[in-house]
Amino acid sequence: MPKNDNDPWIKIICPSITPPSLKDNTADVDRLIRGVRKALKTEEVVIDYSLIKRIPSSLREYGYDIRPVLYETRGTWHLVDLFPPQDNNKIFGLSVDLGSSTVVVRLLDLITQEARDETSFLNPQTEIGPDILTRIHFASQKGGLERLQSLLVERLNEEISLLSKKHQIDTASIVGMSVSGNTTMTHLFLGLEPFWICREPYIPAVNRVDLIKASDIGIGINPESPVLVLPSVGSYFGGDLVSGILASGMNHQKEVSILVDVGTNAEVVLGNSEWLMACAGAAGPALEGGVAGMGMMAGPGVIDKVIIDTQSREFRIRTIEDKPPVGICGSGLIDLVAQLFSAGMIDLRGKYVTGRCGERLREIDGVKHLVLVFSRDSGTNEELTLSQTDIDALLRSKAAMYTILTTITNMINVSMEEVRNFYVAGTFGTYIDPGSAITLGMIPDLPIETYKPLGNSSLKGASMALLSSSARDEAYEIRDRITYIELNVNQEFMNHFSAAKFIPHTDRSLFPSVKEWRDS
Repeated sequence: MPKNDNDPWIKIICPSITPPSLKDNTADVDRLIRGVRKALKTEEVVIDYSLIKRIPSSLREYGYDIRPVLYETRGTWHLVDLFPPQDNNKIFGLSVDLGSSTVVVRLLDLITQEARDETSFLNPQTEIGPDILTRIHFASQKGGLERLQSLLVERLNEEISLLSKKHQIDTASIVGMSVSGNTTMTHLFLGLEPFWICREPYIPAVNRVDLIKASDIGIGINPESPVLVLPSVGSYFGGDLVSGILASGMNHQKEVSILVDVGTNAEVVLGNSEWLMACAGAAGPALEGGVAGMGMMAGPGVIDKVIIDTQSREFRIRTIEDKPPVGICGSGLIDLVAQLFSAGMIDLRGKYVTGRCGERLREIDGVKHLVLVFSRDSGTNEELTLSQTDIDALLRSKAAMYTILTTITNMINVSMEEVRNFYVAGTFGTYIDPGSAITLGMIPDLPIETYKPLGNSSLKGASMALLSSSARDEAYEIRDRITYIELNVNQEFMNHFSAAKFIPHTDRSLFPSVKEWRDS
């Protein structure tokens, strides 16, 4: 993996600049450039007109003892600002995970390269629509795109202001920002038309954006700060996946690895140091608990773990912060359905087995529901139930997930047994129990130690790219190396999908560790 410690592309320096005299009447800007070139050992220094106007007075105010901040791109250093000669000169940056549901912001000390703080908030664009497609359609309306961008930027600026006040930082000393998100989210952040992203042949406006100034998009940090947007590969493979590859280091490993990120879609990367293949498919919402009647995002009182005694069929549930249960998140839902299968309460088709479900099973509006939490134990004072419809949706999503994996491995003749590292990104990867996912047939039946949660790899990769020029450049190299497969037109995907809708699969030899309940 690239190192972040010796190659920053945003720097504060201490150049030697002598005051002018009758013997040396070099212009102020030229004098500054001469000092910067010597300090950075480079000839390529650029100062924008907006800064040139301020340089003469700043140099004299600070007695020609100044601390310039510059950033490098394509071998050229650009001036961001001039700071006074204080012993406590500090510069900061922000890395942002631009999720469609949640946005995470990390404050980084660009000198020590340490994370100072981190905050997250609900993406304000959810008030327009919870899903990407709704936002794309809204963006095509008059003023829609501007509204979506302003909602996000204004909320980001509020959080930046709060972070700055909390740490007593002048926003002018925040001199860089990196942003990682899916292709649609980065378009909406930049105010770019996303209309064609979801329409055949699925074309984004741009995949790679050069560094832009914070002032160009209204970000409330130093106006000359560079904003790095991690590059996308295509409409359904964004900078968040490029960040994930960077964070995992799979592109440096000789052995074959898989990276999976489940969000709006299930996105998969397969490869090693020599090659990288990628694809994406619609498998995300149900795996995140998004389509279940009691499904919720992780939070206090949300069920994240379920265990069912196979003999007594007693339920043991765990909630976040041990609060009374109010709903269930993706990891809890996967646990629940896997446990129902292991206890014989649903069959291989995912259908409820009446005799095994007992008093928990009831019919509501013609649909079977299983009571997970009775009203007396619920934090909502209402029963929390799992409907047959919820299970069917989960099985379609898990089938899509497994089929994405088998399709991409089959296309390049790689067996699952060759996979040495299976990286799972995001909150899905942090909380999912691989054993439960294997039981459902969602992921391959590999040794548990093969599965490695990455946490928020989008944020981690964005932070790496902000702190290190080699990591930043590597992100672009990763983007250029990836071969992307479009599954929407792949017939093999459809052929394998039906077989994967059963628990764990119609071919039981693929899941030797999964035991089906038997009445003793």
